Amino acid sequence: MQTDVIRPADFAAEAAQFILRHARAAIAERGLFRLALSGGNTPRAVHAQLAVLGADLPWNRVQITFGDERCVPPDHADSNYRMARETLFDAVAIPAGNVFRIRGEIAPAAAAHEYEDKLAAVAARCGEPRYVHDLVLLGLGEDGHTASLFPGSPALDEAARNVIPATGPKPPPQRITMTFPLLNAARHVAFLVTGAGKHALVEEIAAGGTEYPAGRVRAAAVTWIVG
Repeated sequence: MQTDVIRPADFAAEAAQFILRHARAAIAERGLFRLALSGGNTPRAVHAQLAVLGADLPWNRVQITFGDERCVPPDHADSNYRMARETLFDAVAIPAGNVFRIRGEIAPAAAAHEYEDKLAAVAARCGEPRYVHDLVLLGLGEDGHTASLFPGSPALDEAARNVIPATGPKPPPQRITMTFPLLNAARHVAFLVTGAGKHALVEEIAAGGTEYPAGRVRAAAVTWIVG
């Protein structure tokens, strides 16, 4: 696994440029850029920069998934989909069918299976044993969680399924999350992290520490973009 830590002067702009470099390379090589978005507040400014700097990107060749979702309707204030729609999708020419939304408004088990089936269908068409993202964006909680993989959760031990229901310590507690097998199948993972209080945690995990859930993300390449 290749691990890099980047501390850009302009976090949002340089994170957006990082994503766009991967997007253009994937489209040139494979005709499609498969990107997983993260939730929380950190991506908001990155999305805004992505929309501006990536205005010329062929968004019809971008396929969006979500690393996790809260079990709420898509117009709810806590919805990761709503945040991405307001900050990115509404600002770029991405076809609605290219955005794979997790249906947080239905029963968690049903939503997880539905999403898993959707990704499996794409993987089968591509001849892959499981869906391969070109780039997965993840966040980092102060407790070391990423996506909705929290310390002590049974979800940490999932070794077969790609998407499962999970429970978080903060409201809304019910979540749907990608699992380590799916995250680790990605070509590249980028953690977007802001806040000086997380710097020591980033250093520990980037150095190989596996005590925290984020430390168990072991894709072929992992980049930490730290603001």
